[in-house]
Amino acid sequence: MSRKAKMAVDPTTGQAYSIELPDSEAVRQEILKLDYPPDGITIKEATQKLAEKFRLSDEEIKAQTKRGTRYLGFFHYEVVGTEFKRLLKEGKLEQPEGKGKPYVLSRKEPPSGESIEEIYQRIRAKLAEDLLQQIKANSPAFFEKLVIDLLVKMGYGGSREDAQNVGRSGDGGIDGIINEDRLGLDVIYVQAKRWVGSIGEPPIRDFVGALDGEGVQKGIFITTSDFNPAAKDFAERSSKRIILINGQQLAQLMIEHNVGVSTVETHEIKRVDSDYFIEDVE
Repeated sequence: MSRKAKMAVDPTTGQAYSIELPDSEAVRQEILKLDYPPDGITIKEATQKLAEKFRLSDEEIKAQTKRGTRYLGFFHYEVVGTEFKRLLKEGKLEQPEGKGKPYVLSRKEPPSGESIEEIYQRIRAKLAEDLLQQIKANSPAFFEKLVIDLLVKMGYGGSREDAQNVGRSGDGGIDGIINEDRLGLDVIYVQAKRWVGSIGEPPIRDFVGALDGEGVQKGIFITTSDFNPAAKDFAERSSKRIILINGQQLAQLMIEHNVGVSTVETHEIKRVDSDYFIEDVE
């Protein structure tokens, strides 16, 4: 990840100091890849997600800048906020409810000068949003089946018949069981939750308890929403090997492995073959 030195200000002493933060282009690209809920995302919410994406330290997150007589978070206001406003001006983001309200990805025609990569990422982000909306419109049982289908497509467990949907009353928090490899040398238990808001520590703790009860060491917890820091911290500290997959990651994996999506068009991108135009010199 590309970083650039920025001048932050210590609010206690008023002294300026240098700190490295993700450069504007890196932040810009990640903003366009964010999971945008139907009602939009605020800059504050985006800042938290981007800080996690870029793995910023507490010092980097808390670094401040001075505006007039106020001290404000540098990454929040100067980096993320600035790029949101630029993307809004360029027509790549919209604020349907007006100034100061949540942002959504623009559904307008791409502005002139937009690169092929930017168009592709915008289309992919919209597809991810549509996938999550479709998942939430279906039943919990369908979601459990989808998760198993995806894991099989990713190479786990051999055939679809080898994998199991559990999802029954009294299943101890387990929605699926899948082999880690084709030989079945180890198993992975799966929990799939459609969720409103971020998942906290308790559901992850319950899942770990269910794995303990079954004598299983590995689990995958998949949700349509996201995990808060406490949930992530508990999963990392657990003696079990727990993989957390949020809604945005789920949608991207579905796109990559062609689950719930189909190809509409394929375009070849060509360039001049400079080798062809080299003349032999006798």
